[in-house]
Amino acid sequence: MTVQTFSPEGMFQPVPYHHVSVATGNRHIHVAGQIARDGDGNPVATGDLTSQVAHALRNTARGLAGAGASFDDVVRLRFFAVDWSPEKMEPLLAGIEKVAAELGIPQPWPPVSLIGVDYLFEPDVLVEVEAYAITD
Repeated sequence: MTVQTFSPEGMFQPVPYHHVSVATGNRHIHVAGQIARDGDGNPVATGDLTSQVAHALRNTARGLAGAGASFDDVVRLRFFAVDWSPEKMEPLLAGIEKVAAELGIPQPWPPVSLIGVDYLFEPDVLVEVEAYAITD
């Protein structure tokens, strides 16, 4: 395996992700921000954060697969969420859990960041997901 994830002693616990990833390999894969759009660019799940997270992760999985990778190869995930507030954590996590088994997202997750933003590029977009992976 090219990616090892862990959380060293003394780092904040419990969290649903590992704090650290170490990867070896020659292929660095960067999946640009994925949103809730279908293959034709049509909005999916307008107004529903949980469903948008799930669809954005499905699109992320498609990008990884297109490069010959999977969530097992991911060294970092980054979520951007519009108008972030703590009440939105439950629907965001529900979106991840909704597709975790389907997409093979490891538990705990690879290192992940959540960044609140004022808006994304279209008014209906509530969340965007970026992934960074390394393979041999």
